[in-house]
Amino acid sequence: MTDRGMEPVRVDWAALIEAATRARERAYAPYSRFAVGAALLADGGSIHTGANVENASYGLTICAERAAVVSAIARGARRFVALTVVTDAPTPTPPCGACRQVLREFAPNLDVLCANTSGRQLHRALAELLPDAFGPDSLAE
Repeated sequence: MTDRGMEPVRVDWAALIEAATRARERAYAPYSRFAVGAALLADGGSIHTGANVENASYGLTICAERAAVVSAIARGARRFVALTVVTDAPTPTPPCGACRQVLREFAPNLDVLCANTSGRQLHRALAELLPDAFGPDSLAE
């Protein structure tokens, strides 16, 4: 939903899962073999995807969720409504701590759906995943 008087964006979870699943197929995960896809819904209705990209210097790996945020920002989106993360883990995998913090920067009220390729799902608000978060409003003016 936006605060600019626009109609709320309807979240089509099936479309987001499909977009995240397609992104997961493009992941570069030769070291962990843990492919992750993410689909981020902007408040204007556009969907931005990302896949994890590993690096031989492990610390330089970028997660799918942050890849989706960077892609969205590069295309001009700044506010987000929903995120879907897809893995093939036995249980749905929520975003890591670093991704939660980056997502919080742009979408403190983000709706997050984690799914696996077997159809299991975990649905949470970002605030549940990152309680008492530090954000732009935490900075002294």
